[in-house]
Amino acid sequence: MDMSRAVLLSSLIVLVSGVFWGLYWMPVREIEDLGLRGAWGSVAAGLAGTLVLAPFGWKARRTLLAADRLALASTALGGFAFLLYSVSYVYGQVAVVVILFFLAPVWATLLGRWWMGWPITPMRVLVLICGLAGLAVMLGGEGNLPIPRAIGEWLGLLAGLCWAVASIGIRVRPPLPPVGGGFVFVGGAFLGGLCLAPLLSGPPDVADIAAPVSLMAVVFATGAFWWACLLIGIMWATPRLDPARTSILLMVEVPVAAVSAAVLIGEHLTTPQLIGGILVVAAGVLEVVPARRRS
Repeated sequence: MDMSRAVLLSSLIVLVSGVFWGLYWMPVREIEDLGLRGAWGSVAAGLAGTLVLAPFGWKARRTLLAADRLALASTALGGFAFLLYSVSYVYGQVAVVVILFFLAPVWATLLGRWWMGWPITPMRVLVLICGLAGLAVMLGGEGNLPIPRAIGEWLGLLAGLCWAVASIGIRVRPPLPPVGGGFVFVGGAFLGGLCLAPLLSGPPDVADIAAPVSLMAVVFATGAFWWACLLIGIMWATPRLDPARTSILLMVEVPVAAVSAAVLIGEHLTTPQLIGGILVVAAGVLEVVPARRRS
């Protein structure tokens, strides 16, 4: 495959993945409706994804055992960040959760400065201003304190923070092989969720499950498609694209999630939430502008 076709195919894979991640709230809510309540639905989907990728993880076991420990931990933490993101859909408003997660570039900028000593350029100052202003307007635009008030909002914010930490670790350490790294990522989501779910949701109540066959089908499809197939696709495509293009293409997730939730379940953003969301997305775009110029 020549370079132009590889870039075009990779761009299409990332774009389609972003669209489907924008619809990810639908199977999460469906699992909840089928009786697997709270965080347990996301844990079950993570388990399904782990089982699908387990043969690939086993095949790459020697490489993974010899891999950099911080790279493994960062990748697993990235999986846990997405598990938090998944669980937040159960407890929070879809569009708000997505926007709070996409504050990750703001936290990455602050952590990079404090943790790694990376300089904060004028463009990154603008990223911070847009992102934090968006957060303040979205959460405090109606005269309230600009802090999350629902558990879903806290989980979405924490997911973005965990992803920022994970992304720094992944960036500065030697990369893992794509499929083996995918197994570590999903495994981190499952194990982290297994620890979180009892604290957040208590033990699962199997008495609420009225259609176990339907539930298992949705859980497996969610884990196999979102947590395995889309993840492998992104990991294959990302090295073939510059980081700026990848980030911008994945941002399609925000409008897809907001519009689909508004159309299908009537979740509409208020004016402050909409303005804050626009500022947060603008911060994400500004974050990748310097990388695009360098490339």
